[in-house]
Amino acid sequence: MTAFVLVSGGYTGGWIWRDVGPPLRAGGAEVYPVTLTGLGDRRHLAGPETDLETHIEDVVQAIDHVDADDVVLVGYCYGIYPAVGAADRRPGRIARLVHLDSPLPQDGRSMLDQIRELMPAGEARQRMLGLADRAEDGWRVPAPTAEEWRAQGNLAGVGPEGLARIARLASPMPIGPATQPLRISQAVAALPVTGVFCTVGGTMDIAALEALVASGMPLVQRLAGPGATFFELATGHWPMLSTPDELAAVLLRAAAGEGHRLAAAPAA
Repeated sequence: MTAFVLVSGGYTGGWIWRDVGPPLRAGGAEVYPVTLTGLGDRRHLAGPETDLETHIEDVVQAIDHVDADDVVLVGYCYGIYPAVGAADRRPGRIARLVHLDSPLPQDGRSMLDQIRELMPAGEARQRMLGLADRAEDGWRVPAPTAEEWRAQGNLAGVGPEGLARIARLASPMPIGPATQPLRISQAVAALPVTGVFCTVGGTMDIAALEALVASGMPLVQRLAGPGATFFELATGHWPMLSTPDELAAVLLRAAAGEGHRLAAAPAA
């Protein structure tokens, strides 16, 4: 049986997967949403010492407590960083690593490092790089208000009920996990991987990734391998709230090894 371990992003918790769980279970899978330390209903456990290693251990423990043979590890947004870190520590347990509208973490880089180096200049980049400046007591970033979510959260497809849920349940985000560099080995690169792009208001899709591969960009060449597949969802950055049934269908297909495959870059 396939088990999905679902890792949420910043300010959120396992609650964001509430509408995705039933269709995944209906497809015969087990579902294990992860709430990272200091977020969601574990917000009271946050402290200045909470960092990326804390969150990696959260995901490692979730994997270790799953009995299923095939673990599909899904990292959403910031959640891909602890997911990749946990996959590096338990590569033998991971049948597939899914990047859900999330970046491609690199060894030695923190989330903010990658934003600084790779994200195009603009309001979103400046807002993300200003996280530390907004931190209360030097370590805890307040959750956005409902108005800030509406203006900056790429909520395309999310209705009023979904926005109300985000505003009500969002928690402060410890800054440590965003600033601590990720440390991983080549074990992650050997895992089967799937990317899911949310294309409404997003900055990346399959065609753009194919262009990067064709350009010879070293960072993405492994994504043209036979173990890498890709999907697009015509929605904003919160598919688990805007299109949960469609997202569940994509995750089940990803677990089965389906999806678009990229062509390798032409030889120089």
